[in-house]
Amino acid sequence: MVYALGVMPVRVLIVEDNRDICANIAAYLAKHSYIMDFAYDGISAMQLALTHRFDVIVLDLMLPGMDGLSFCKKLRSDAKADTPVLMLTARDTLDDKLKGFAAGADDYLVKPFALQELHARLQALYKRSHGKTDNLLTVGELTLNRSTLQVHRAGRRVDLNPTGMKLLQRLMEQAPAVVARDELETLLWADEPPDGDALRSHMYKLRQAIDRPFDSPLIHTVHRIGYRIAEDA
Repeated sequence: MVYALGVMPVRVLIVEDNRDICANIAAYLAKHSYIMDFAYDGISAMQLALTHRFDVIVLDLMLPGMDGLSFCKKLRSDAKADTPVLMLTARDTLDDKLKGFAAGADDYLVKPFALQELHARLQALYKRSHGKTDNLLTVGELTLNRSTLQVHRAGRRVDLNPTGMKLLQRLMEQAPAVVARDELETLLWADEPPDGDALRSHMYKLRQAIDRPFDSPLIHTVHRIGYRIAEDA
């Protein structure tokens, strides 16, 4: 992984089997506040895309293991990820471009390309997908957009019911602080909480959505006090 100095870096996955092209991209983007990961075949790229959060994916069309069109379709249909994809290819016909967009690509850049144009297109995709950052809550690889009420972890969309959304938003707004049980109960039921331990049941469902599909938990119980959301335990 390559780190560049600067303001909030853009996390980009470069999927390209030509290592000379990768080296050229890395040398140029390292000057512009990017964090980069590289994959040289479609299968390795899919593993990275499913386990890490990326702001943009640069995807070559012709790849060993899994070609770019198959990767893009799988990313959209199976993983339900809406990470912006910039497709790279030497094919420049209208039919090739339409196939790329139909597979789920957001933009298309024909080889050979100028690195300045690649950088400009990446910036445009990043700004378009993030919108107003004031509405974006982030804890590690987990994001919640308060405007669209979309939740993503490691680039994968997480679907929540209204109760889970309320709980997650409060936890993320106060992260990494502990949110007391009675505060969460008041959030959900005002002054009339139901009998039994309904909050525990809702927190269990939230954990199933946020933590279970991933390697490390973000939601933590603070015994007899409440809950917190943070990367550390």
